[in-house]
Amino acid sequence: MAKSLRSKWRRKMRAEKRKKNAPKELERLKKILGTKADVIMEEVKEVATVLPPEKVLEQRDDCKMELDNKRNKKTLLDQHGQYPIWMNSRQRKKLKAQRVKGKKKSKLAKGLVW
Repeated sequence: MAKSLRSKWRRKMRAEKRKKNAPKELERLKKILGTKADVIMEEVKEVATVLPPEKVLEQRDDCKMELDNKRNKKTLLDQHGQYPIWMNSRQRKKLKAQRVKGKKKSKLAKGLVW
């Protein structure tokens, strides 16, 4: 579920809101902790770290998974001839039509066979 345009947009905007409000939330947390904030923050650093989004994205790029199935980038078919699970039937039909159209060759002219 949750594949409609509206839900995708909402998810995207919630993520933007989280990024925007992260510094405010951190300041509020420090304020709540009060004067003992430095002592407690040292303990919290062991449990959770607050990183800027750029560093998180860099870390994610470093640890890419090795997948066994290889996909053709043009047709999106894997080595078994299967489309990705997220692709709907209309998209599959459209890509298949393009593939078949490319394979068709002109028919030989009918004539006498010597």
